[in-house]
Amino acid sequence: MALSMLLNWLKEENKEPLIELLVKAGSDSESIGNCPFSQRLFMIRVVFSVTTVDLKRKPADLQNLAPGTHPPFISFNSEVKTDVSKIEEFLEEVLCSPKYLKLSPKHPESNTAGMDIFVKFSANEALEKDLLKTVQKLDKYLNSPLPDEIDNNSIEDIKFSTRKFLDGNEMTLANCNLLPKLHIVKVVAKKYHNFDIPKEMTGIWRYLTNAYSRDEFLNTCPSDKEVEIAYSDAKRPTK
Repeated sequence: MALSMLLNWLKEENKEPLIELLVKAGSDSESIGNCPFSQRLFMIRVVFSVTTVDLKRKPADLQNLAPGTHPPFISFNSEVKTDVSKIEEFLEEVLCSPKYLKLSPKHPESNTAGMDIFVKFSANEALEKDLLKTVQKLDKYLNSPLPDEIDNNSIEDIKFSTRKFLDGNEMTLANCNLLPKLHIVKVVAKKYHNFDIPKEMTGIWRYLTNAYSRDEFLNTCPSDKEVEIAYSDAKRPTK
């Protein structure tokens, strides 16, 4: 079915697209495992038919479906898409209704805010120092007012942002990308390094508090146990 035909059919029939999302299975081989890329897609709030894939014994039919690739990937109308960015582009075209999450942020800088947190996150003795620098940078961005928070006609000087998320008060793709990774860092750093994001970083805690209040984030988070198992090699080396 061509994309234009699909869009017309969905509009006329008022139906949800039937899209199968295949994701990494958890340690029990059935539940949803720790994978920030899968959660990133879940958070777009599409009605997926979800299949978990045990990477230890990937079924032959799935190997034929997407040879040489690992979840997440989607299957729609016998077409398979394996690149997360391409999947998002496809969903944005298909799910153009206002009822769905607006994917693109208004402010381009929101796309890169916090992107170095996951890169810097590693199991080494300098973790706390490196991680602290990156979260401070994100905290500064979250506390800095965006242009549309500033009223140039007001005599009041807005020094701190009160927005809920990276780009404003609504979820965008930038949040779908960052929040799963930030959650992993928070869980693993606490478990294996006894490191907590400082409470004085009010921007990050406001951001996380608002995120955990949203179903599309909270209900798609893997359990802390799954995150801890996935990053068990991040334990401090025994001295």
